Amino acid sequence: MNKESVKVLLWGLGAMGGGMARILLEKEGVEIVAAVAQTPAKAGRDLGEVTGVERRTGVAVTNDIGAALDRKPDVVLLNTASFVKEVFPQIKLILERGSNVITIAEEMAYPWASEPELSDEIDRLAKAAGKTVLGTGINPGFVLDTLVLALTGICSDIKHIHAKRVNNLAPFGPTVMRTQGVGTTPEGFKQGLESGEIVGHVGFRQSAYLIGKGLGWDIDRVVEEREPIITNVPRKTQYIEVAAGNVAGCRHTARAYVGDREVVFLEHPQQICPEAEGVETGDYITIDGTPPVNLSIRPEIPGGIGTMSIAVNMIPDVCAARPGLLTMVDLPVPRGIVGSFATATRG
Repeated sequence: MNKESVKVLLWGLGAMGGGMARILLEKEGVEIVAAVAQTPAKAGRDLGEVTGVERRTGVAVTNDIGAALDRKPDVVLLNTASFVKEVFPQIKLILERGSNVITIAEEMAYPWASEPELSDEIDRLAKAAGKTVLGTGINPGFVLDTLVLALTGICSDIKHIHAKRVNNLAPFGPTVMRTQGVGTTPEGFKQGLESGEIVGHVGFRQSAYLIGKGLGWDIDRVVEEREPIITNVPRKTQYIEVAAGNVAGCRHTARAYVGDREVVFLEHPQQICPEAEGVETGDYITIDGTPPVNLSIRPEIPGGIGTMSIAVNMIPDVCAARPGLLTMVDLPVPRGIVGSFATATRG
């Protein structure tokens, strides 16, 4: 073992966690010391086999998080759920065992927007442990918030922000498909919205409040709307098949207000295989400011590899950060780590 390596534990080896493992195995100055799967069938197998890497890694996948934490990781990459309530017990355990946390749970990008009391408790636990907790991802975590904030750095005044992400959900696993309503009937989509099983994009409130925090806007409310994207042709991914006439995704919008003034309008029509009906993906940011800013990225920044990469790339900054529950606004501008993670961590 290289004593200069940053020790990483992967908790969750689905589409995102498995991808993070593949990235980390190609990096310098970082060592995967343990990997925890949610699925019992993966336990006991080599991480390389589970993640499709054509070599043995020497890391045996386990279902025992306690034993994994015994390996004393510097940071845990948590890839298990989307909501603060779901990941809170896991974050608490990790902090009590003395490790930093990076999670791609969407609500954790700005958890105070949904669970202020639990967020304050996580912050307290992290500070008591002398460790750092960060929620990040492609979105929320980057495209509709951190990237937006970076672009405002050249503005002397900002009146309104409009950001839109048209993306392909195909790389994502069953959890995301379920929350988007992919594969349901139109009637089932409506019922899912009413029951809370279908939520659309998890993270609009988080992105809006993160933008507000960064710019000094006190966001008073966020108004969201969701509608199904019905496919006219069959669509298929690694994780799901959708028949014509059923739901391929969700068009979700959010408007954030300061008083009665709309200051942020976010759009996120996301679906599997949009190219099947000629839809071009892309990321678009328009800032009504001085000077005005118009950014267009086509096609979209790929969501799957983007989420995996930003979680991995934030490892050095999280390991070096002050203790507490932090957001992307609290850390340096994210960047790709192509050299040693250990050197980057030392800064």
